[in-house]
Amino acid sequence: MSDIIHLLPEHVANQIAAGEVVQRPASVVKELMENAIDAGATTIRLLVKDAGKTLIQVIDNGRGMSETDARMSFERHATSKITRTEDLFRIVTMGFRGEALASIAAVAQVEMMTRLPERELGTRLEVEGSKLRGIEPHACQAGTSVSVRNIFFNVPARRYFLKSDAIELRHMIDEFERVVLTHPEIEFSMSHNGTEVLNLPKSNLRQRIVHTFGNKYNEKLVPVEESTDIVTVTGFAGKPDASRKTRGEQFFFANGRFIRNAYLHHAVMNAYDQLLPPGHYPLYFLYLQLDPAFIDINIHPTKTEIKFQDERAIYAILNASVKRALGKFSISPSLDFDQEISIRVSPVSSAGPVVPPQIRVNPAYNPFHEQTRPSPAASSGWLDRKSTTEGWKELLSIDPGRTAVAASQPDAPPAALPREIVAMGQVFGRFVLCRWAEGILLLDQHRAHKRVLYEKLLGVLDGGKAASQQLLFPEVVELSAGDAALVAGMTGELQQLGFDLSALGPRSFQIAGIPAEAAGQSAGHLLEELLEQYQNGMASLKFSPRERLLWSLSRTMAIPYQRKLTPSEQTELAVQWVSCTSPQYAESGQRTFLNFTLEEIQALFS
Repeated sequence: MSDIIHLLPEHVANQIAAGEVVQRPASVVKELMENAIDAGATTIRLLVKDAGKTLIQVIDNGRGMSETDARMSFERHATSKITRTEDLFRIVTMGFRGEALASIAAVAQVEMMTRLPERELGTRLEVEGSKLRGIEPHACQAGTSVSVRNIFFNVPARRYFLKSDAIELRHMIDEFERVVLTHPEIEFSMSHNGTEVLNLPKSNLRQRIVHTFGNKYNEKLVPVEESTDIVTVTGFAGKPDASRKTRGEQFFFANGRFIRNAYLHHAVMNAYDQLLPPGHYPLYFLYLQLDPAFIDINIHPTKTEIKFQDERAIYAILNASVKRALGKFSISPSLDFDQEISIRVSPVSSAGPVVPPQIRVNPAYNPFHEQTRPSPAASSGWLDRKSTTEGWKELLSIDPGRTAVAASQPDAPPAALPREIVAMGQVFGRFVLCRWAEGILLLDQHRAHKRVLYEKLLGVLDGGKAASQQLLFPEVVELSAGDAALVAGMTGELQQLGFDLSALGPRSFQIAGIPAEAAGQSAGHLLEELLEQYQNGMASLKFSPRERLLWSLSRTMAIPYQRKLTPSEQTELAVQWVSCTSPQYAESGQRTFLNFTLEEIQALFS
């Protein structure tokens, strides 16, 4: 039998390495910018075309390279950052493995121009698919310029699975932001297709955050500063009233490197205990500075996950630092969790609710009488504190002859949708209690309304345009660069869904109208909440960009929990829900209701 184990060709090995290092155009941005920082640059420019699919160019005024170094930089495991094993345990540079340029050149066409400050001529070098195409002396500025064109040109499957330009650009801006937030002393700029996205002068950290994310962040930040023998914690935590329902701007940096760490995130969340409403997340920009010997960053290809020698101690210090900062600035809960949110249930059409012929609705029916409502102290909380003996008698007075023989399981849809449905009251501020021929339904008001809105919006995108509620005074909103890129890429769909918006600048938009279903909401808040849901709330779900947009907008506009509904609103929601094509589930298979037949209810009393 012949030998079967052999060494892989170099270009194959490079493509394998590239699969770990270069996951999308944003990975190239990260690696090239980190190289520029390690080169001592004080000015770094990022130029992008077609969300990085056509061009990614990083220009810096750093030290530059000699001809030999320029050629060697594209070899695997060639680096100036470390020389021996011990160096891995005291890493102070952004890069150290010597894989970035080799991996990028394996899946793209790369041109490098570089010059040492003391030399009159520099070097121009071209590499394509790991093969050196040419190297020659060249007149260029001091520093280095790296142009990456046609990424994944030789890996068609990887290029095919890249997302839309709006999404890929958003990822690139994310990587750009993570780098600029660690180096406010460096001047950065970024442009896309010739349009400036961000221009960040040298500044202090607070100014860098405000310049990156917008002026509104200035009043949201609380300084954090704590120094111990183990770790120094600096940065900013957000005020509680700046929290969001999904994770937004939450940044950890260790020794100038962006990291992800669920354990440390828990330390921050614990510091906000009793300060945030359930399901809300704070914003924070927290920087940990500690001895490089106490951390290991060589555990993940992207270097965003690290190990701490004494993670428990850092947890405790971080938690105490944030708590002290919030206490020092007299931060206390400022949100009224019981406050009603004025969002109304809108009809499916402007002419009124669409009621299928087979459904009989009795809007006047309500077995729970306001005059018999007990006081909160005497109430058990059931049925929104409105239940009466007469109400329960009416609730259970269902003709057994109209009840299905086979009982439906609570976690499955009924065998057939209700032919008659009557909304009877609200339970716990979350559910609408409905009666139908086979028993009772508990309808999740938020999820049910999401399904109603999703199907309506889907119909709009399939052909038509949603009604728009014009604002008396158009509202101007300033977004972060990433959010602005997303809006720019989705403007057509947003306008079709009822938004009347136009760009005023690279990061500002004027909103003159919003979807009719969202009438009464703040236009700026609605758009920001939509973007937050799109990027965070729906990011882990396997949706197409269009489905992701529709579910995000549906979640944003849906009736919130604890919103009290009038009897007519309850009935209207039930009618719209049962009229849906697929009413049983919201996004990711979430059930919209529970069904209990008369037989099941009677069995509970046996």
